[in-house]
Amino acid sequence: QVQLVESGGGLVQAGGSLRLSCAASGGTFSNYAMAWFRQAPGQDRQFVAGITWSGGGTYVTNPVQDRFTISRDIAKNTMYLQMNSLKSEDTAVYYCAARPARVVTTRRQDYDNWGQGTQVTVSS
Repeated sequence: QVQLVESGGGLVQAGGSLRLSCAASGGTFSNYAMAWFRQAPGQDRQFVAGITWSGGGTYVTNPVQDRFTISRDIAKNTMYLQMNSLKSEDTAVYYCAARPARVVTTRRQDYDNWGQGTQVTVSS
């Protein structure tokens, strides 16, 4: 059974940086795509960035494209989200997600496995 565990969230001042990690286990991820979503209070869960595990192809949504970078370490079975120049509107719970396909999609319903989430709070 695939398990995803996020870490690295916290409280940071506007303009600061955080790196989120998602440790994956229980599967063979060479045929997976993985992604980061976020959910702010009162809002829907939204796609942030995705990566194909085997080829490393990435997609980062426009609003954060210049500030966020997604990557993965195959040897550690871990995905990362480097977040720079954080803004108050980045405050949300960030979730790691995985789907057994080699294509990243932006739709929440396409992902079968989810982590428990990690809180990111950006103070202005």
